[in-house]
Amino acid sequence: MTEWKGKTRGGVFGYLFFIFLIKKIGITAAYIFLSTIVLYFIPFAPKATGSIWYYSRKVLNKSIFSSIGMLFCSYYRFGQTLIDKIAIGKGMKDKYTFRFENYESFLDILNADTGAIIIGAHTGNWEMGTPFFEEYGKKINILLYDAEYKRIKELLQKNSVPAGFKVIPVNDTDLNHVFAIKEALDNKEYICFQGDRYINEERRLKGIFMGKETSFPSGPFLLATKMKVPVVFYFAMREPKKSYRFHFIVAAPVSKNEKAKPEQQLLDQYVPALENILKKYPEQWFNYYNFWNEK
Repeated sequence: MTEWKGKTRGGVFGYLFFIFLIKKIGITAAYIFLSTIVLYFIPFAPKATGSIWYYSRKVLNKSIFSSIGMLFCSYYRFGQTLIDKIAIGKGMKDKYTFRFENYESFLDILNADTGAIIIGAHTGNWEMGTPFFEEYGKKINILLYDAEYKRIKELLQKNSVPAGFKVIPVNDTDLNHVFAIKEALDNKEYICFQGDRYINEERRLKGIFMGKETSFPSGPFLLATKMKVPVVFYFAMREPKKSYRFHFIVAAPVSKNEKAKPEQQLLDQYVPALENILKKYPEQWFNYYNFWNEK
């Protein structure tokens, strides 16, 4: 999107503070303190707050009163997923419970010895699943924009147990990531994209999402169709009592036809899958900018 520059908001001090709280006092204390941070962000992060308000009022068609509640819930849930990510990284996975949807079909693909492409979104907490894929996790390659990958990622790595997965940095100045993707798939490994944010205006696909037209990055869907490997949509969504539910949706094969290009056909499967997730977890939509490009 024109308002998203490839970098997720969040300061180093904030991460360090939550790491300190979790380590010295515990996860619950971090959740309690999070409430005060949320009250700060609502008035002092006007662009993000405005995007949540639009999403609640214009996309979900909630009332003013319900939208006020959505502001708090969205920021709070986002903060919780950050705390959970840090806690899991510090070896506290026994504090959480995990459930799986369509896991057997997902494992069939991972065991098929062909490699796979996994497409997620900025909803829930997709990194929560990687410690639970065990040996499969060592074959996971996650694509991240350079701006998202540097300072805070390095900080989390220094304060966490090894994640197990690998990262392929992406930028618009070269094609090194394309060669890295090809090499990983040739080695029967798995490539993970986020399918809901784009930077380059010329590399996007159109779709009707939540009843409104918007754009998605063409790269993940184009590469997925070119590489001729199975595609899975994956969402790790937070539920009550330190619980996560992992959703795996296996995409149907696509091919060239006169109605739509293969990448558009794949996007047309991804959009309803993401919509169904948001119907169940509307407060876990974490794109805090003008996603629908509305004035």
